[in-house]
This record gives sequence, C-alpha cells and structure tokens, in this order.
Amino acid sequence: MKGAIELGCFPTGRHYPGVAHLLRVAAAGLAEEFGATSAVDELEIVALDTETTGRDAVADRVVEVGAIVWQKGEIKARHNWLIHPGCPIPAEVTAVHGISDEDVKDCPRFTEIVPELLEVLRGRVPLAYNAEFDRKFLTEEFSRSGVEIGKPPAALRRGVEWIDPLVWVREIQKYEKSKALGEVCQRLGITLTNAHRATDDAQAAMQVLVTILPDVRLPKTYGAFIQEQRRLARLQEEERARWRSSRGG
Repeated sequence: MKGAIELGCFPTGRHYPGVAHLLRVAAAGLAEEFGATSAVDELEIVALDTETTGRDAVADRVVEVGAIVWQKGEIKARHNWLIHPGCPIPAEVTAVHGISDEDVKDCPRFTEIVPELLEVLRGRVPLAYNAEFDRKFLTEEFSRSGVEIGKPPAALRRGVEWIDPLVWVREIQKYEKSKALGEVCQRLGITLTNAHRATDDAQAAMQVLVTILPDVRLPKTYGAFIQEQRRLARLQEEERARWRSSRGG
C-alpha cells in the first residue's frame, strides 16, 4: 500500500538477520518446558479433573482427582485418587458424582497423594474442561497441604495458561444451548460412560480437544493456540458480563 513503511524486512518479506530476534513476540501463558512453535498435537498433556464437596475452592475440598497423560494421539497413563476430604460430603453433591463418605472413609488425605500427583504433573501441559474450576481447587489443596514441592509444575505455576476445551467449544458450538461436557461429547460422538467421575471426565475433555483440533479456527502451534484461547476467553467473559448486566446483575 502506498505510504506503508517496511520495518526490518527485505522487499521479499524476509527479516534482516541482525534484527530477527527483536521481532519475535513472547507468547504469554506458556509452560516454559515447551516452545511456542511446538505442535499442539505433539505436546505431552496431562488432562485433569476434580470432584469436590462443593463449588467454593476455599471452603470445599477435593474428593477425587483424575489425570490422563496424553501424547501424539495416545493415552500414555491413567491415574485416579479417591481422597478423604476431612469433612462430610453433602448428600446433594454425592447425588451428582456418586462419591459418598463411605467411599472415602479409608482413603488418603490430599497431603498423602502430593508426591504422586506432582510426578504426574511435572513436564506436562495441563488441560481441563472449565479449567479455572479445577485449577483453583488443586492450587488451594496444594497450598493447604504445606508440602514443600520445589519448583512448581506448570499446572501450579502462576501465569501458565491451562488448555481449556470449553473455551473452544463456546466458539465452535456457540449456537448450541448447552456446553456441558456430557452433551458436547454426545454431539461430537465421544463416549462418556461415567460422567462426573474424575478420570472419565478428564479423558473426555482430552478427547474433545483432539476431536476439534483439526478445525481451522484452532491454531496448531502451542504459542498461537494459547494466545487465541486467551483472546476468546476474554471476549466470552465480556459477553457474559454484558448478559448479567442486562438482567440486572
């Protein structure tokens, strides 16, 4: 376009070698273990899900953690921990996930599973459906445990963005009324047998990502993927805020 100024590029579009490093944009929210140009479908991902005594990460407790380790389209490992929360599980919550006080009475406390869980988290990109919920609960539980964990894994590191298939579902299936994991799986042809059990939900969340990843709206490199996810999440939150405001709060 007439009047445009080329900065740092030859007419061919190639960057001058001497300034190329100055033109790279650091992508926010990435786990440092993986480069921004890493292919999303080649990342080693740990898909996580928690079942809890309620929805308040400060007041409530985790009763189950499920983790699926996934890489290059294959499940590498499945992990599940039932946990004694140290408090009663409300009947209305048991009615959702099916975990009762009796089920967890002889199970370890969260503090006791910390070493195993850390081993599963280290060196992997975290993923969860509606990730902020699981992230808050796990962060609170690790904090309460008082266990020295050294350098936190990406899932517990401030500033690292979890992959969240829900953000993408809200974009791709925006005209569908429900974005609940079970209904999304049904629409995508994914089998979810034991909904609201941690390992099954974690695996389903990972399969949602794998199923929608070929969509042209999803960037294929880690850095671009996370930046676009952050952008979409901001827009979606702004839209929800406008909706709440229109309904009087």
